[in-house]
Amino acid sequence: MDNATTGLILLMVAGMVNGSFTVPMKFTKGWAWENIWLLWSIFALVVFPPVCAFSAIPHLFAVYSGSSIVLILTIAGFGLGWGVSQLCFGLATNSIGIALTFSIAMGISAAVGSLVPMVLLHSQRIWSLPGLAAMVGVAILLVGVFMCARASRLREQAAALSLEGSSQTREVNGVFFAVCSGLGGAMVNFGVAFGGPLIARAEMFGANSAWSPNVVWLPLMLGGAIPNLIYCVYLLRTNRSSAKFRAPESAINMFYALVMAVFWFGSTSLYGVAAGKLGAWGTVLGWPLFSSVIVITASVLGIVTGEWKNTGKRPLRFQVVGVALLVLAVFVLSSAGQRP
Repeated sequence: MDNATTGLILLMVAGMVNGSFTVPMKFTKGWAWENIWLLWSIFALVVFPPVCAFSAIPHLFAVYSGSSIVLILTIAGFGLGWGVSQLCFGLATNSIGIALTFSIAMGISAAVGSLVPMVLLHSQRIWSLPGLAAMVGVAILLVGVFMCARASRLREQAAALSLEGSSQTREVNGVFFAVCSGLGGAMVNFGVAFGGPLIARAEMFGANSAWSPNVVWLPLMLGGAIPNLIYCVYLLRTNRSSAKFRAPESAINMFYALVMAVFWFGSTSLYGVAAGKLGAWGTVLGWPLFSSVIVITASVLGIVTGEWKNTGKRPLRFQVVGVALLVLAVFVLSSAGQRP
């Protein structure tokens, strides 16, 4: 099996795991959102990145000390931007719902996360066959995400959850925050795409090429942890929900947070491995593929768990068409990945 095929398989697995990482949250009891998210942030963004970096990268301090401080701070800055986008995601869901926010944010993240590295790092090959296939794949992905977003809006209307009248301003604000979340979400991929020199230096010191992206995940995730932790602590103080950590269900809830962190950080790390297998265009093609599989997985889980019950045939029809277009985008982007 060649590297490109292996990379595509790993991307599929990573996307499916990432698309389901929030499922354990549905089983938490006695906690508010900020309780579970704080624990998730600590595990996924503070604990796991340094553990994996020290385990996978020989002479880690030498790798960082001999690298450009500007590069390291830039990667951490991308992480900080991604962390802020997570907060925008939360604000958007309060206004327009999870499903619509998810569709808008992932669509923009997939497009921006793919096209920016292609333009800045591979401008000479934009009009090559892989470049054209990548752009067509991203275009199909955006149409598919639009269909999923339309399906989500119709579902909310059918369930009498849509916003009305005086809430129009709140809805506009929600869309704005969702767009900001999508733009910031792409910064995870920017960290990998522009962290190439740091990854190459880690490999010079003996890091296995499959796990060398861990040298990027450390500053990237620590940067992302800052706004997440600050916001969770703010909510704990404002809502006085820190007492919920003493709830009888806290032990099992902590386990659920740990599982979420394992799923999320594991799938994100696997994305880095898969992107490396795809070669120079790994972050250009890998990110929209990864995003497509995440949306497909989340959509299928939503249907299986009954989120579309009693909403009529029209919303589900839009959702099925949207998912079908996302599957088509996966095939187009995969074919681009197989081209020289």
